[in-house]
Amino acid sequence: MDSLSVNINMNFQQIIDMINQLSPSEKLKINDVLWSGNTEIPIEHQKLVKDRMKKSKTAPSRMADWDDASTLL
Repeated sequence: MDSLSVNINMNFQQIIDMINQLSPSEKLKINDVLWSGNTEIPIEHQKLVKDRMKKSKTAPSRMADWDDASTLL
């Protein structure tokens, strides 16, 4: 089988515009392709989350109630 290489320069908004033209089933296929690869969380991010979890256990008062925090968004 011959291979084909295509390089198309598009900005992010152009890609979004193209995806918005797809049918729902085509969008699901794109989603499957995007998430089928390696989605490993970088070590730096893991350390950050673990540090925040540790801080929340040692000082629970620093934690915000979700209902209160979500109104700030």
